Amino acid sequence: MNDDSPIGSDFKARDSFITTSLETHLFFGRIMKEHSFFLTAAFLPPDSSWMKKADWYRMQFEDLLWNTVEMSDGIVSNEVLSSGEVVTEFTMEAERITSRFTGIPIEIRITQAEQRLRAGCFVGDMVRMVRRVRALNERALELVKGLIAFKEELLCEVKECRIFTTNYPLLIQHILREARLYCNLIEQLQENECISRDTILETECFWNQIMMEHALFIRGLLDPTEEELIMAADGFARNFNELLCEARSRDCEATVALTERTKRETEKYRDFKAAGTKGIVCCEVSSIILPLLADHVLREANHYLRILE
Repeated sequence: MNDDSPIGSDFKARDSFITTSLETHLFFGRIMKEHSFFLTAAFLPPDSSWMKKADWYRMQFEDLLWNTVEMSDGIVSNEVLSSGEVVTEFTMEAERITSRFTGIPIEIRITQAEQRLRAGCFVGDMVRMVRRVRALNERALELVKGLIAFKEELLCEVKECRIFTTNYPLLIQHILREARLYCNLIEQLQENECISRDTILETECFWNQIMMEHALFIRGLLDPTEEELIMAADGFARNFNELLCEARSRDCEATVALTERTKRETEKYRDFKAAGTKGIVCCEVSSIILPLLADHVLREANHYLRILE
């Protein structure tokens, strides 16, 4: 069959739809599961109803991620699997320690299954697989819309001082933006069977803000005695804020140089996060950062680097 024929083009489009959908859920499905985990862990006993609802979303996204992993073997790209955005060398141990600290169960077998995933291309029943992926997308869309509404309601309650949580209000806004991005990506896949490529500057604006806020959170959660790490986090916060402001003000002609600078800064930041994650997992860094949160922000830096590259 000629790949340039209408049939060949249709096959490529459907193969891309399957692969892109599964890769999107491998990354964002885990991110949403962990957002729900962090929300659950941050509530105090008087707000047990909020805790139970957040934990319900944790379990639902955990199940969604299980289904995604089962469908992904031999289909997703090596680029994604080797990027460190699905799992890192620290993920499993970070999950074990975090579960012990919080008493909240984490299904570590998902991480083990993700570590065994193989890259490849789809060779099965294309029509059946497209149906399965569409159903998975619909389920993810329903869940993430519910989680968005939950986060919006929680943010309102926190801002009005009607509820207390150990999560910063900015962190709730932060994870709300990520959930909205995930929702938008799924909607694009369901409507067009592909994700539109936004301008480089729009993408960089989004993720530079995410990276900047990560640095602010890290700075605020480190023990006051960790002066060197606090100064380093503060430096990354300033640098990504500068990149964010520049991306917002630049035109398309300046994007190549800016993207290269952003990539270099993100690589340095990724290395800082990796060292920090190792230090937290090995109890060598004093902080109130859960090991899984450290690994979580590391995976997001890895994801951003793959986009930049």
